[in-house]
Amino acid sequence: MIELNLKKLLNIENKDQTLDIDIKIKTREFITLFGKSGAGKTTILKMIAGLVQPDEGFIKVNGQLWFDKEKNINLPPQKRKVGFVFQDYALFPNMTVEQNIKFGMEKEDKNFLKELLEITELYDIKDRKPVTLSGGQRQRVALARAVARKPDILLLDEPLSALDFEIRQKLQEKLKEIHNRFDLTTVLVSHDFSEIFKLSNRVFVLENGKITRSGKPEDVFVQERLSGKVKFSGEILGIKKDDVVCIVSVLIGGNIIKVIATQEEAKSLSVGDKVVIASKAFNPFILKID
Repeated sequence: MIELNLKKLLNIENKDQTLDIDIKIKTREFITLFGKSGAGKTTILKMIAGLVQPDEGFIKVNGQLWFDKEKNINLPPQKRKVGFVFQDYALFPNMTVEQNIKFGMEKEDKNFLKELLEITELYDIKDRKPVTLSGGQRQRVALARAVARKPDILLLDEPLSALDFEIRQKLQEKLKEIHNRFDLTTVLVSHDFSEIFKLSNRVFVLENGKITRSGKPEDVFVQERLSGKVKFSGEILGIKKDDVVCIVSVLIGGNIIKVIATQEEAKSLSVGDKVVIASKAFNPFILKID
């Protein structure tokens, strides 16, 4: 169990705002922090990692206090069992893929290193430097290096936001596989609804420094998404697999609309289903009507 009871004064766009959260996360849970830019999501990750000190409160992980303002406890970052994946990868340019991953280990473990290289599909390029890698490959190196610490908690700060759709879909599957294989407790910051639905057990919505909603993604977001600026109902005419995604053809009025869905989303859809397509901020989403 991870318990976060924290307060931190933030300055957002020259305005003071107090981040005030009280969250309990179960061991091996995959949760997402969701909210507008500046809501404090990244600050929460940094407080867990020990990179930012809260003004008040405590952080307790599996019964151990990592931080307690009243008791003057503040475990340094290197003693916290945390793996952190940043948006910009933060790889060492002078090191190879293998050396970058080994750097994350508390002590060298050749068998574990090989397992990480294989699960992230980096074994064949383990001797290359980051400058020669694609964005998706660099992100996999950053992920493997974070897991190399054998952390209690994996922290992910919008790690896939800069990647194209196809690569993002593949790495979402890889994230899910790694989370399950290594029994991690994972905290993700994301704005991608499909990603949140695909990966998360629970989502916490931050607004004005506080958690305003929490629960399963479908419970938190479905009604909000159905109230989107653009909303159509129709009938599915066809579902076609296209590499890592599916193209869903929906008859709306006299027109056929094609919507991209993940393979996981498409599993619950069939030809003839009545669905709603809602779109807000150019982020279309397809929902089956019960």
